[in-house]
Amino acid sequence: MLSYSIGSAILLAVWAYIGIVLQLGPGLWWQEALISGFVTGLIVGNIPLGLTIGASLTLLSLGLWTYGGATIPDFQTGAIVGTAIGALGGGFAAGFAVALPTALLMTQMDVLGRAVTTIFIHGADHYANEGNERGVSTMHLLGQLPWGLTRAIPVFLAVWLGAGPINTLIKTAPVWFSHGMSVVGHVLPALGFALLLTMLPLRRFWPFLLIGFVLFAYLKMPVIGIAILAVAIGFLMNMIQTRAERGEANA
Repeated sequence: MLSYSIGSAILLAVWAYIGIVLQLGPGLWWQEALISGFVTGLIVGNIPLGLTIGASLTLLSLGLWTYGGATIPDFQTGAIVGTAIGALGGGFAAGFAVALPTALLMTQMDVLGRAVTTIFIHGADHYANEGNERGVSTMHLLGQLPWGLTRAIPVFLAVWLGAGPINTLIKTAPVWFSHGMSVVGHVLPALGFALLLTMLPLRRFWPFLLIGFVLFAYLKMPVIGIAILAVAIGFLMNMIQTRAERGEANA
């Protein structure tokens, strides 16, 4: 049965723990799927696969965030598990087939982590009423444990058990579940782009949206080329606007 050593499983579990905990504090974007996929690929010896799966999951996560404490798919854990399983021999297809369900199923673990953390919140309230600053700080630090372990434990088990049990689970999954995962994989990117478009001033700059669409859909220009062109247009418009403002000021 294809699997990793317990050392690799522990290392990836620690990485999952650190990434999700840093999301609560300094950030550093370590929890992003692209970064998690790269680091996992570095650990398992397949960086291109990690970048590919991470980039695909990043596309799904566009526009999604935990606004107001809402639970969203955990694409960090999905990138870690998907890259690790795909590197065992299945490649991108097998890795992504595992990554997306993992990201969606982690929403339940996210709710569990948030619920258990309330124990330490009540403990901090108790110490605050007593004026015990050290107790409040201790409860604050311990509050990260449920959050981190809800990611570290599933990652450890998935990586340590290897591709065998997971592939068996995928093969025995009902058709409606596999079809549902496929549909979600197509819907989430559209949803992410739709959320981003609602935050952009499209009524004012709709011609640029049409230009980008034509360049990609009809002229087959790569996204990187469109991005470079967009940056150039942005700088050009800024230069024109700045000169116009200076002319009005001089007048």
